[in-house]
Amino acid sequence: MIKNKFVVGLTGGIGSGKTTVANLFAEYGIDLVDADVIAREVVSIGSDGLKAITEHFGKAILLVDGSLDRAALRAQVFNNPQQRLWLNNLLHPMIRHQMLTQVQASTSAYVIMVAPLLFENHLDSLVNTTLVVDIAPELQISRTIQRDGVSKQQVEHILASQMIRERRVAQADNIIDNQGENELLRSQVLRLHQQYLQQAADLETDLND
Repeated sequence: MIKNKFVVGLTGGIGSGKTTVANLFAEYGIDLVDADVIAREVVSIGSDGLKAITEHFGKAILLVDGSLDRAALRAQVFNNPQQRLWLNNLLHPMIRHQMLTQVQASTSAYVIMVAPLLFENHLDSLVNTTLVVDIAPELQISRTIQRDGVSKQQVEHILASQMIRERRVAQADNIIDNQGENELLRSQVLRLHQQYLQQAADLETDLND
């Protein structure tokens, strides 16, 4: 866990509404640290991550403007466990370092760490409590198809690569059910926001004793 900070690890499967939930917490002035955003930053133009990837895979991995061709990179690692392991060993420590840096720089009462692979990448070891946004698989599929314009087969493939719903829910300290109306979602976020404010205050009291 991160010293002197109360950190909530927010996760959920693809299409579950993690970003929507995170933004509702942000409306209460809570800082967000988003693993997906950081994952893009560590391979941006001029970054050490992009330089290392280019040296390893060659310049065919770049778009005309010099940025990372994500589709080309996916093609390189998709059916190649060795190359995928190399890429993960490069990027995961960079992402983890940036997440920790951003958490330490936070000034809100507590911090929301948004990480799709919170449990899979053992990032839950960095947080005080975990929150899973949960919806039924058929809703995940329909929402993702609608949002991203991808095929059902592609979504099912992504779902198969993520932790199964039952395991994710079993590991969660708190669960948000995102299958209902927006008002129900907002009421769940408000209840948890008040809970996390109290837990953060309790932590601060313990640290000062």
